[in-house]
Amino acid sequence: MKRVCVIGCGAIGSLYAAHLARVTEVWAFVRRREQADALSREGLRVSGGHEFHVELKATASAKELPECDLAIVATKATQVADSIAPVGAHFNKGAVISAQNGLGSEEIIAAHTRGQVIRGTTFMSGTRHSDTHVQYELETATWLGPFEPRNTPFAMVKEAADLIIAAGLKAEALPDARPAQWSKLIFNASVNGVSALTGLPHSPHFADESQFSSLGHLLHQLIDEGKKVAAAAGIPLHDDPWEMNKIGAMTNHPTSMLHDIRHHSPTEVDFLSGAIAREAERAGVSAPLHTAVYQLIKGQEASWSFKDENRAVAVRGKGH
Repeated sequence: MKRVCVIGCGAIGSLYAAHLARVTEVWAFVRRREQADALSREGLRVSGGHEFHVELKATASAKELPECDLAIVATKATQVADSIAPVGAHFNKGAVISAQNGLGSEEIIAAHTRGQVIRGTTFMSGTRHSDTHVQYELETATWLGPFEPRNTPFAMVKEAADLIIAAGLKAEALPDARPAQWSKLIFNASVNGVSALTGLPHSPHFADESQFSSLGHLLHQLIDEGKKVAAAAGIPLHDDPWEMNKIGAMTNHPTSMLHDIRHHSPTEVDFLSGAIAREAERAGVSAPLHTAVYQLIKGQEASWSFKDENRAVAVRGKGH
């Protein structure tokens, strides 16, 4: 794989782009022209767990992007369709890794390219300080596996994992990536949903079960419910989401969905608790907690426009 395109350069996309640029040709396809110009002019600086600077090519124009052997879609799940649609044909002879939270992104990617599709689940994390500076924080693996409907060859999955490893990141090629994907799905849906509803970052509260009122009880029940749905869907889990939660709860890390709620941005809840609720219905089991979290967060999203509409009505009323 000689040329790689990273689609979306937020924290995770920037980490992939910067590390891979040390070992191969990298293009960043981003939404904002000013970000593309800054990346092309200044390159990317990585601080934190790794310290280095690289140069790379970046564009916000699909016409400027060449054909690539590998692409990594590193946008939020809600942005996958808009980001892959204009450039999917550039990867028809290569492969595309989905690096989103939750379920459903692979299907969206497959609809926009004839290339191979690779399931991807990553646990690394970082903080994006600017368009050209990302801080590398959690040095954990990206799990990769074939996307079954596309019959992706495992050899291609292995090649992608080897390239990521050569770049200085951790990766593991799995014959079936669904157990890893579901492990993170259950963890993510539970933690992000509770964080969005409480306003708390991923803090020790999420693992505390010492009192009747302790939040950890709810997290444990959400995770157990997710495990039940995975079992009904025939998915054995790669890791225990509760253990993942206990580790993450020590970080006080603000979750992505909490950031979205604070900024009134669309959340990924359809791909997280919403996905678990839909899979539960499909498998014929109940998931009342994840269904409630899903519906409550969709209600929060609806409240933003509702409040704006009522504020506008109030303003018009004062004018009469």
